[in-house]
Amino acid sequence: MLKEAKCLLQPQSVAIVDDDALVRGSVATLIRSLGLSAQTFASAEDYLQASEAESFACLITDVQMPGISGLQLQRILAAKGAGPPVIMMTAFADDRTRTQAFETGAVCFLEKPVDGDALVGCVESLLGTSEG
Repeated sequence: MLKEAKCLLQPQSVAIVDDDALVRGSVATLIRSLGLSAQTFASAEDYLQASEAESFACLITDVQMPGISGLQLQRILAAKGAGPPVIMMTAFADDRTRTQAFETGAVCFLEKPVDGDALVGCVESLLGTSEG
């Protein structure tokens, strides 16, 4: 019973996957300001290799990255039938990419530079953490 209570007190954890260290850091800071836990990954490959990859409440990922892209990462997770809900962000937004993201299950699609309020709104809506 104590173990269950301890789990309930731990903040929900959000994974952030972006090849840009400044973006990872700023998004992580914003997520932590919401009282959530944030873990960052420099690539989709790093995320997929993480032992806790399937335990995150939410995944925020860049679309364009070296190696496995954010869209490919989303497809891999969907094919496994595992993984958290995905928020996509990109500096190269176009209708085709937006459509692909939503078709493979993205819950939000944001253009970089990402508006902090828009990202907070997506996360709060997704995780039910809004106080409003």
